[in-house]
Amino acid sequence: MFVRDAAGGEGELVGGTGLHRIDWTVRKFELGYWRKTGCEGRGFVTEAVRALARLAFDALEARRVEIRMDDNNASSWRVAERAGFTLEALLRFDSVTAGGEPRSTRIYARVRGAEEPMGAGQ
Repeated sequence: MFVRDAAGGEGELVGGTGLHRIDWTVRKFELGYWRKTGCEGRGFVTEAVRALARLAFDALEARRVEIRMDDNNASSWRVAERAGFTLEALLRFDSVTAGGEPRSTRIYARVRGAEEPMGAGQ
């Protein structure tokens, strides 16, 4: 994600996003994102998440798009909520931090037929 400069050209790198863990049989995608420190609160990540989710549903015919994050990452789960994703699960102590401490994972999703309208022929 880049913020346009005053001339309308490619400006500052503020973060990144992408689709991962793609399952074409189910048509399920995991959406991931990150942002640079100091770029919070400007809506860049939420806008990018909404756009990438639209691409997944409209162009890739996704049935499900998930976002997973550490339960302690409140800014990340607020992005998911602002982008219209629904909290489906909290996986308690499902992994460990780099320091070996237990951590929990939140799973948010948008699902065709629930948060997403059914497409033609679906």
